Amino acid sequence: MKAHDGIYLDGAWRPALSGEVIDVVDPVDEQVIARVPAAGAEDVDAAVRAARAALPGWAATAPAERAARLSALRDALAARKDEIAETVTAELGAPLAFSQAVHAAVPIAVAGSYADLAARHAFEEKVGNSTVFHEPVGVVAAITPWNYPLHQVVAKVAPALAAGCTVVLKPAEDTPLVAQLFAEAVHDAGVPAGVFNLVTGLGPVAGQALAEHPGVDLVSFTGSTAVGRTIAATAGAAVKKVALELGGKSANVILRSADLAKAVNVGVANVMSNSGQTCSAWTRMLVHRDQYDEAVELARTAAAKYGDRIGPLVNAKQQARVRGYIEKGVAEGARLVAGGAEPPRERGYFVSPTVFADVTPEMTIAQEEIFGPVLSVLRYEDEEDALRIANGTVYGLAGAVWAGDEAEAVAFARRMDTGQVDINGGRFNPLAPFGGYKQSGVGRELGAHGLAEYLQTKSLQF
Repeated sequence: MKAHDGIYLDGAWRPALSGEVIDVVDPVDEQVIARVPAAGAEDVDAAVRAARAALPGWAATAPAERAARLSALRDALAARKDEIAETVTAELGAPLAFSQAVHAAVPIAVAGSYADLAARHAFEEKVGNSTVFHEPVGVVAAITPWNYPLHQVVAKVAPALAAGCTVVLKPAEDTPLVAQLFAEAVHDAGVPAGVFNLVTGLGPVAGQALAEHPGVDLVSFTGSTAVGRTIAATAGAAVKKVALELGGKSANVILRSADLAKAVNVGVANVMSNSGQTCSAWTRMLVHRDQYDEAVELARTAAAKYGDRIGPLVNAKQQARVRGYIEKGVAEGARLVAGGAEPPRERGYFVSPTVFADVTPEMTIAQEEIFGPVLSVLRYEDEEDALRIANGTVYGLAGAVWAGDEAEAVAFARRMDTGQVDINGGRFNPLAPFGGYKQSGVGRELGAHGLAEYLQTKSLQF
């Protein structure tokens, strides 16, 4: 794979001062495919200073011009959609068809949505005898994960640019190549120097330096709840804004009136998608006791169809972590009906599509985010029991409800403590706010709600 041996700083590729490098590994064959700089605190400081210097000019740029740059960015990404898909497949291990349909297509759509929003948003409004201005927050530190490596970048950088903010991006160390490709697209789109900067590096080094930097006004982080807590504490001590998109343990609630076969098959597909490396995956399937045995058999059959069709996990550490959860599920008394802890291949970070039955709500596999292709099927007695189980974790990111009558599903969904609920398999909407309740995070991404995260208000009274 082609890789830059520098960081993208103030409109150009420059050598990192640290001199350290990161090996990028293909999770399918465990071979090193590229090396990128491991930026240090000095590199982060230079990037923040560049963003700070570019802020007044970009903040003063007319929204229509910012929209034009975002349109050009969308077009630059669309022109390289095949290269994007191939790059994500190489560094994440996702099957190429999935990379094309999701890892490339979704962020292109999101970039387009922010080009439209930048042109349409009312950055000024009248409220009684006041004029309220929506102004950029300032310099944004965007710290993104590896599981949807381009989507998560675009979901932060596009609204920040639309708002008039400048950005320093620190992508996940496992998937830096598609972030470099994104930086090239930003450059090609004519975004002014310093408005967007990219530092590749390790989380505890570059990420920490970025979160702590006094020149940063907002830290937007997607990743684990544990790291999110650390970032929130750091940002809170400096009284700076923070946006956190963290973990999930989403419930897929199948009510008795639902089309059971459809609900189970779509539910299994949802968990196996991206090899289970999705924060919003419906990893807990809740089924009425009278339909439970049939649902377990349907899930077992569905999981068996995936076999080699899902890619590996991103790295050896994640593979070991997921295998550990599977072993814990067995040890705590859950019944393994598909898959298991043994790797299906000698080489590569693969985990078999796994389904557990007889899972009870207090088990580790029903409470903690596994982040692999592992589904827990739980039984419930009645709707109140289902609601108690669905809401019975520290998370509240997403979920699903299935019922024969849409109104019945909506009534149940309204009682769930979660930020998003799909009704009878509702499709992903890039304009709808994405984010969680409870320990799943702070703030929202995508659409107008995502844009609002990067704006602050100033009111003038007349």
